[in-house]
Amino acid sequence: MSALNFKHLAKDLPAGLVVFLVALPLCLGIALASNAPLFSGIVSGIIGGILVGLISGSQTSVSGPAAGLTAVVAAQIANLGSFEAFLLAVLFAGVLQIAMGIAKAGFIASFFPSSVIKGLLAAIGIILILKQIPHVVGHDPDPVGEMSFQQVDHENTFSELVKTFSDIHPGAALVGALSLLLLVVWDRVIWLKKSPVPAPLVVVLLGVAVAQFFRGLGGHWVIESAHLVQVPLFKGDWGGLLVTPDFGQILNPAVYVAAVTIAIVASLETLLNIEAVDKLDPERRTTPANRELIAQGVGNVSAGLIGGLPMTSVVIRSSVNVQSGGKTKLAAVTHGVLLLGSVLLIPGLLNQIPLPALAAILLTTGLKLASPKLFKQMWDEGPTQFYPFAIAVIAIVLTDLLIGILIGLGVAILFILHSNFRRPLHRVVEHHASGDVLRIELANQVSFLNRAAIERALNSVPKGGHVLLDATHTDYIDPDVLDVIEDFRLSGAKAHGVELSLKGFRKEYNIADDIQYQDFTTREVQSLLTPDRVINLLREGNLRFQRGERISRDIRRQVDLTSLSQHPMAVVLSCIDSRSPAEMVFDVGLGDIFSVRIAGNVAKEKVLGSLEYACNVAGARLVLVLGHTSCGAVTAAVDLFGSSQTPEEATGCDHLDALMNYLQQSVHPAERERSFAKGGEDRKAYVDDVARANVVRTVGLIRAQSKALGRLEREGRIKIIGGMYSLSSGVAELFEVPDTVKDGSTSAW
Repeated sequence: MSALNFKHLAKDLPAGLVVFLVALPLCLGIALASNAPLFSGIVSGIIGGILVGLISGSQTSVSGPAAGLTAVVAAQIANLGSFEAFLLAVLFAGVLQIAMGIAKAGFIASFFPSSVIKGLLAAIGIILILKQIPHVVGHDPDPVGEMSFQQVDHENTFSELVKTFSDIHPGAALVGALSLLLLVVWDRVIWLKKSPVPAPLVVVLLGVAVAQFFRGLGGHWVIESAHLVQVPLFKGDWGGLLVTPDFGQILNPAVYVAAVTIAIVASLETLLNIEAVDKLDPERRTTPANRELIAQGVGNVSAGLIGGLPMTSVVIRSSVNVQSGGKTKLAAVTHGVLLLGSVLLIPGLLNQIPLPALAAILLTTGLKLASPKLFKQMWDEGPTQFYPFAIAVIAIVLTDLLIGILIGLGVAILFILHSNFRRPLHRVVEHHASGDVLRIELANQVSFLNRAAIERALNSVPKGGHVLLDATHTDYIDPDVLDVIEDFRLSGAKAHGVELSLKGFRKEYNIADDIQYQDFTTREVQSLLTPDRVINLLREGNLRFQRGERISRDIRRQVDLTSLSQHPMAVVLSCIDSRSPAEMVFDVGLGDIFSVRIAGNVAKEKVLGSLEYACNVAGARLVLVLGHTSCGAVTAAVDLFGSSQTPEEATGCDHLDALMNYLQQSVHPAERERSFAKGGEDRKAYVDDVARANVVRTVGLIRAQSKALGRLEREGRIKIIGGMYSLSSGVAELFEVPDTVKDGSTSAW
């Protein structure tokens, strides 16, 4: 039991008062609909507010007799033959709930789909609207707490609405209309909305005043007792109000069947309701489910001992609490204290409250729960969320809370199974230098439900294809699925003409890693590559890099297999900038490219030697000169162009002169002056233009200065191209430079 927090006293007390006003007729109505003594509903409301409110870990939930239990309660009272025997079942149900909480059975709350929880909220809102419209206009043949579609008077929600139009009480209808109008205006006028006086309290006082005024008028305007709250009068005789269980029925098996039934239904409703209420909480606090089961169990043990109905956390009261500004459990406790004090001290005054005023409060609560915004939000989330939500709403409205929830859960599970059946695997085609590989990444948990999808995926690989089953992130694989994989490995793959690779399976599955394809450039792969194929591979790799979908590689295997020789497909001359590593930008593996890095990606004599070795000796098919945006070396060269300062004077570096002179060969004086005059983005853009011009110039210089590379390119064995990498977008643009571009100026070196 946690201490009360009095920090939000100014908000919690008015919220507790409002909850008390709406809970009072609900307690009475639920008792009446359950064929139980009227005061049993009040007893349950008091215990739910004070005792459960103190023990519960929820700051916003309000407990009490639940409309969703009326059918169960009525059936069990009839089955057991007496209310006293039923109380014994309630007591034992509470004990079971305490045991469930201690056993941590509240974990099942984590498995309720959010679509169903939101459907519960919307359905409760619609039911409140439909059920309260008759009471707002004075048509009161059905108890206020009756929430089921099929009513005890053999009417249903819709037929009752039809009858309402022929049974409107003018006085009650006027009170209902004034109450609704006041609530709407109060919510839209800022200074009223911020008032410390809660609107529902004003509505109740207005209703009482108008009812008294009509009593003075007389005639058909008088609001009779049938349209007023009807609290049983306490005459000092506790024995007449409090009922104790019949322990003589302790050996009756039907009592224990009833106890199990009540415990399961009440616990399920509680767990669903606290999930829903937590979604209403503006502070998004999470209610500890196991503690809530214990709190409800203690409440039901107490209710069974002194004559109360079984209780749960209740969405209606809880939502009224949240919308009235309740911040902590003090609001729930306050409502319980007010129930206790008022029925003992002022039942006569309570019986002056018109039901239309309270119905108006509940109706506006329903409008907020079933807001069009919620329906649009669920629609926008797609069919897998909207359909379970909508079906849960329809089912709850047309049956009752428990049956509707079970239908909603069933539909949600069907959608989950359907989704699991269709998309249990992550499939991606990886473009390796050696050919394409379909990588099938298994989920963390692979159950028998995935068997059909895995069989279909393996059998759909075309003849001559290669498939990799990747279980690196898989913790569990069902034996049925293992049988499918083993069968395909031993015979299916060969029969279909498919190469199968396996990776990442846990030791206990006895499936060793077996990679049948080359995920790096070997001599055989290199011999089959053309320059254009290499360009395409680099472009595809950059697209994967941009999307964050890099190929999964076995680095340890690559280290082992490339330790004796290397046969890269390309050589990349790039800048030393730490943000443009070619291996990552093009998503290549160990041994796939030579990487030459130098500030400004310039082609000095030693660099030319490295490029020649890569292509003429090691067999690389492509030379790529890769510049990048916002290059520091190019920026310095542009800034120092025409300056009286030397690079050493400007930077303190005494070996930059040759580099700056090389880069400044690509600076156009007039364009530089124009961009510097504009400044800002124009200046940055010009620096990038110079970096690009430097790439083009360097490609021309390589062709002009390297006889070996020029010959290889003329023979079609290699290509020499340029590229620009954007630091901001991750895009690497590769482009061919016409062989008319010549630049043999190497005097700087």
